[in-house]
Amino acid sequence: MSQDIRISVRNLVEFILRSGDIDNRRGMMADKDAMQMGSRAHRKIQGSKGSAYQSEVFLSGTFPCGDFSITVEGRADGIFQEKDGVVVDEIKGIFRSLEYLKEPVPVHLAQAKCYAYLYASRQELDKIGVQMTYCNLETEEIKYFREEYGFSEIEEWFFRVLEAYKKWAVYQVEWRKIRQASIRQVEFPFPYREGQRELAAAVYRTIARKKKLFIQAPTGSGKTISTVFPAVKAVGEGLGDKLFYLTAKTIARTVAEEAFELLRSQGLEYKVLTITAKEKICLCEEMECNPDACPYAKGHYDRINDAVYDMITTQKRFRREDIEAQAKKWMVCSFELALDVSLWVDAVICDYNYVFDPRAHLKRFFAEGGKGEYLFLIDEAHNLVERGREMFSAELYKEDFLSLKKEVKAYEKRTAGRDRRSPIGKLARALERCNQYMLELKRECENYELLEGIGSFPVSLMNLCGVMEKFLEDSRENELNEAVLDLYFRARSFLDICDRLDECYVIYTELGSDGRFKLKLYCVDPSLNLQECLNKGNSTIYFSATLLPIDYYKSLLSRIPDDYAVYAESCFDAKRKQVLIGQDTSTRYTSRNLLEYQKIAEYIRKTVEGKRGNYLVFFSSYRMLEDVASCFEEIRPECVEVLCQTAKMTEPEREAFLEAFAEGRKDSLVGFCVMGSIFGEGIDLKRDRLIGVIVVGAGLPQVCNEREILKGYYDKRSGDGFRYAYLCPGMNKVLQAAGRVIRTEEDRGVILLLDQRFLKYQYRRMFPREWADYSACSLNNIEEKIQEFWSGQEELSSLAVQKEHLVV
Repeated sequence: MSQDIRISVRNLVEFILRSGDIDNRRGMMADKDAMQMGSRAHRKIQGSKGSAYQSEVFLSGTFPCGDFSITVEGRADGIFQEKDGVVVDEIKGIFRSLEYLKEPVPVHLAQAKCYAYLYASRQELDKIGVQMTYCNLETEEIKYFREEYGFSEIEEWFFRVLEAYKKWAVYQVEWRKIRQASIRQVEFPFPYREGQRELAAAVYRTIARKKKLFIQAPTGSGKTISTVFPAVKAVGEGLGDKLFYLTAKTIARTVAEEAFELLRSQGLEYKVLTITAKEKICLCEEMECNPDACPYAKGHYDRINDAVYDMITTQKRFRREDIEAQAKKWMVCSFELALDVSLWVDAVICDYNYVFDPRAHLKRFFAEGGKGEYLFLIDEAHNLVERGREMFSAELYKEDFLSLKKEVKAYEKRTAGRDRRSPIGKLARALERCNQYMLELKRECENYELLEGIGSFPVSLMNLCGVMEKFLEDSRENELNEAVLDLYFRARSFLDICDRLDECYVIYTELGSDGRFKLKLYCVDPSLNLQECLNKGNSTIYFSATLLPIDYYKSLLSRIPDDYAVYAESCFDAKRKQVLIGQDTSTRYTSRNLLEYQKIAEYIRKTVEGKRGNYLVFFSSYRMLEDVASCFEEIRPECVEVLCQTAKMTEPEREAFLEAFAEGRKDSLVGFCVMGSIFGEGIDLKRDRLIGVIVVGAGLPQVCNEREILKGYYDKRSGDGFRYAYLCPGMNKVLQAAGRVIRTEEDRGVILLLDQRFLKYQYRRMFPREWADYSACSLNNIEEKIQEFWSGQEELSSLAVQKEHLVV
């Protein structure tokens, strides 16, 4: 790795010169989004300046700092020559009203002054002008601020800023030396299992070639350490600089933390941060991010840099409890502290949304134009398809505009009266315009309607956002402010997605069964948006125990046709499991009746009576779960206890449910659950805590408007809409549910699939290789097959004991 430290002008000034409070009530909250949206305004202003105006001028300066150097770089929006000299122009698009802007925002002016120094230094100028150009994105009104600086004055100012950054740069360089030296001595922490060395090598080669790799790895194959270890080694060879370990489940984050701890026990010097969701790590009872409500928000930016520096220079592990303790010590926001610490660590363990979601991603790394030496390790990658669709979609409800308009009107009567010039009056009218547009769409919609576009609605929304900004500048009505703020953020999100609309989207309206009417920008194919995010790094490793069929996931998670794919070998003895398919059962909607439910209940009884132990039974819906549970209760053996998952289980209830699955229970336990729920994925019941899983039905999603829209999209695109909308998502839930049994090499158990559809080729072709020895059964011979399997397990156990005695 080079000993040069590179930092953008914007990052430098926003980091070193920030001060004051966190306050989400003020117009500045939109400015960060406006910087992302304002590119069109930039181009329009730049284009209006004539040929003498140089746009997007790249500027850079490198400054020696001991045995390394600091490079400050960026693009000035504009540079032009006047009779009195050269002027550097910095353009900012904002939503807040320009009448509230009495002087430039300090960090904006500092950004322009940095560009001015870099240009004046390069051109050897005695003086230079700085112009701040603010454009209101709603009205396109422009306001200018102009300053002139002598070279010595601006040089002195620039080097004060650079000197303040120097200690951070020294820390980076010194820590990198320590980290790189420690990586060389680290070895794989276990004896390699079958296929594990090849898997780790495939990960390393993929990173070295700056490619993507899709890994189908059976549960227990050690996929976490087999991806983390080669990725760390790649960092040691200069093939990357920061790891992002992404997952959708809390338990997976814990496993990742444990993997890094294993390597740290060998002497690895690696700083690892786990980001906890804002609502969970907030130190206040109510998440109100303003100095009046939160003591940590007041003066946060005055203390945060000291808090971060203290933490990164004294600690190496940054988990929730560590972040909370440091936040209390320095009286800063715990969530913002974690985000700032992320800049200075070697690995970040976090949810998908911190990399991909345009509303929540880490702008420190992934803002527009950002790129770095990042390596992405994406765990449980099968979840990213639906999460990707959610993150890159947006929706608005007509009723929300109408409801807020009524609140605003009521407030107007109490305060501003009938003055049409008042901010509250403008807000009511802006809400009404949006409501009227939605009303026109509603009149054309009986169930759902596909739209070609949304006309001028984004203009009305942008106008509404501007009016909301102005209202929030002055209002102290907390309850109304909260309602305005909520709709404001959803409107801003909708506008952001509007800018992404392309062939990967379907626009539709829907009248819900509850009477609510929505307009949705639905990202059917998230691959392009995901690819855009991943392009900001070097390499990506997708891995999961249920990444089948691989071609389905490759088409939805990537746009690169030559991505690599690996099927990791299972290290488990195939004789320790049994896969059965009930060929005389059906859960098709037309087959669901009392007789069928009684048959399923009988299957469950015979399976459980085959061996005392703990079992999970998974259904496609709560309704079917309840119907079969009722039938099973009539034939339940006395030695069998039943627990049923409910739709609204609390966290303590979920924990109690899992704790019941203990080893060595006197009676058998059967847990009735729903596929795709908290118990269908991510729980880890090892050894005798679980000896059997019964999956009732193919897990196909319920038919609904959105699924049919998805099916229609892929029917047109590839003629395979059913596969994309129903079959693959359903089978993934089946594979996840079945994967709850056989978690370690010592485990043994039965997997029973109850639906004759599993015997069809289109379903069987999605079975993992480990299920190649499946066999069909019926209610008449299920007892015999179950008994035969468990008798075989007793023989295997007996042989193992004899072998152990011989060795002794």
